Amino acid sequence: MALLSVSNAELYYDQVYALKGVTLEVNEGETVALIGANGAGKSSILRAITGLRALKSGEILFDGQRIDGTAPDAIVRKGIAMVPEGRRVFPLMSVRDNLMMGAFSRSDKAGIAETLDKVVARFPRLKERWSQQASTLSGGEQQMLVIGRALMAKPRLLLLDEPSLGVAPKLVQEIARSIVSINRDEKVSVLLVEQNSRMALRISQRAYAMTTGSVALSGNSAEMLNDERVKALYLGGDL
Repeated sequence: MALLSVSNAELYYDQVYALKGVTLEVNEGETVALIGANGAGKSSILRAITGLRALKSGEILFDGQRIDGTAPDAIVRKGIAMVPEGRRVFPLMSVRDNLMMGAFSRSDKAGIAETLDKVVARFPRLKERWSQQASTLSGGEQQMLVIGRALMAKPRLLLLDEPSLGVAPKLVQEIARSIVSINRDEKVSVLLVEQNSRMALRISQRAYAMTTGSVALSGNSAEMLNDERVKALYLGGDL
């Protein structure tokens, strides 16, 4: 049974459809990529999964239980955490306090402290900036902070919305490596939304390519990386 299953999802903004019959799955332990141009519906899927947007029809199951129609905070408690597009930090709060906000759904003090230690071990720059306001961090450091904040919820499924957007190339590689290690070492399943299709396909096991609210192609990521249709439509025609 899939950890996450989205079936025939339809979602509209006013009278304009954002998702039209989208079906996808994320299995336990997988990293799955969602690639496609701006406006293809990738972020709309994440908003539907996290309860920020209601489906018009279709259903979403997490660990065998239906979650569409569930409140966002309850979805976090079930084990899903999202890193939103645009590095939405709490700008006037310290790095430490931003991280602690991610643990709002938890009450296990010893466990929270253990998770905090793991997060700063994974992202040492955050420890160096511990007491600084989040607004003073670079774009890449803020991205590390929001990923770390999501991990503080101790999720089973991590949703990442354009983590490489606006980040310096050197830090994009660092963030890509951190996604791989979070999946491998923390045993967290990942659904990765990315316009950087090469990066997304290289660090995922499976992928779905979207266009205008629908899934156009899906399959093994390594095979899709070498698929002529994917190269032409999503990779600029070459590797």
